[in-house]
Amino acid sequence: MRKIVPQKFHRWLKVFKKAESERMPVRKPWDYVVNLREDFMPRKERTYLMSREEKEEVREFVEEQLRKGIFNSSSHLRLHQSSL
Repeated sequence: MRKIVPQKFHRWLKVFKKAESERMPVRKPWDYVVNLREDFMPRKERTYLMSREEKEEVREFVEEQLRKGIFNSSSHLRLHQSSL
């Protein structure tokens, strides 16, 4: 790891380890939830088209982040469906 991380970042080497990436940081007072209005309906827009393989990669990434607890499942079904 020391070979690929620049010297100036060596004091933070532990954050580059896989085990560190598998956990959530400690909660802070400034963490917050964005509550959507009941009548909120997101527009179904895509910023760019993705191939089937790209969509699958994104789906797997999101599922992994949900499993780790890094992402929280959206309580707004339409928002979740339109995001992929």
